[in-house]
Amino acid sequence: MSTSPGAGGAADRAGVPGGAAGAPARRAGRPRDPEVDRKVLEAALEVYADLGWAGFNFEAVARRAGVGRPALYRRWLSARALLVDAIERSGTRIDVPDTGSVRDQLVVLARQLLVEYLGARGIAGLRLLVDARTHPEVFADLYARRNEERVRAARAIVRRGIARGELAAGTSPTLVLDAVCGAMLNHALATPDRLRKVVIAGGERYAAELVDLVLQGRPGAG
Repeated sequence: MSTSPGAGGAADRAGVPGGAAGAPARRAGRPRDPEVDRKVLEAALEVYADLGWAGFNFEAVARRAGVGRPALYRRWLSARALLVDAIERSGTRIDVPDTGSVRDQLVVLARQLLVEYLGARGIAGLRLLVDARTHPEVFADLYARRNEERVRAARAIVRRGIARGELAAGTSPTLVLDAVCGAMLNHALATPDRLRKVVIAGGERYAAELVDLVLQGRPGAG
């Protein structure tokens, strides 16, 4: 699905002052319209999910969002600044309240990941993983920050379960999370587009059966 940048792509994709680690820079000017921001940020994730970094530029995003390119130039200094903003504001943080049950928290985590993986955010996350390796000067820092935060939050769920005695003291958080998160990613990747809504609708049950299989050795044991 990757294509060459459209017209103006080279200028759009110029680096951001302050280097890759800098926060997304925005242009000063008139007050921003939140609705335009929302449409542009959603379109940015969709374009990146569909085309990757090779096809990501202001023209493509503006066309997808249904706004003029000047609206993007007034808000972001470069395509990278726009993409970083879109990814960091896309709600990809792990949000699992501590309910006192490691099983229940892992089910919530698995369900969240399945919904994410089946949408533009999940595909964009996979793109980011690849682009962090092929374009480290552009994306390595962003991916490292995003991944570190998510891994730390997920591992905390397992560690709390160990501390409460729900899991054996020698339980490996890495193995538990590899089994749960990896299975959800595989399930999403194996789902054809025509079945995405069906899979999302049954995600709670699938997540519960998966977690029970990982923790108890059989589905439905919780």
